[in-house]
Amino acid sequence: MATIVIVEDQPDNLKLLSTLLTIKGHQVVGLPNGDRLAEIVQTQQPAPQLILLDIQLPGRDGYELLEELKRLPERSWKVVALTAHALPEDRARASAAGFDGYITKPIDVRTFPAEVARYLGG
Repeated sequence: MATIVIVEDQPDNLKLLSTLLTIKGHQVVGLPNGDRLAEIVQTQQPAPQLILLDIQLPGRDGYELLEELKRLPERSWKVVALTAHALPEDRARASAAGFDGYITKPIDVRTFPAEVARYLGG
């Protein structure tokens, strides 16, 4: 299974996402903000294969954090936007910014693990 980093500032959402993925056998690193994201993705072992990144975060938002991740020398992970913004233009903005995918909140607990598996390539 994969190592997945989740950046989500709402504790209940972070716990739900982490639980759903842990049940499927994934190793989950949960972060309440992006302050240590670059450090974690570079030092976490095994290296993360996927980052689920909330767009609306206090401080630096998901778009700023994505730009920081893109500047890192090693980029072996995919970054998927996690957001309550579900309009087509929101999805287009995320895609144009360089996100590898887009998952809307609230998540559907029945389909979320399969969505994540699809981004992991399985």
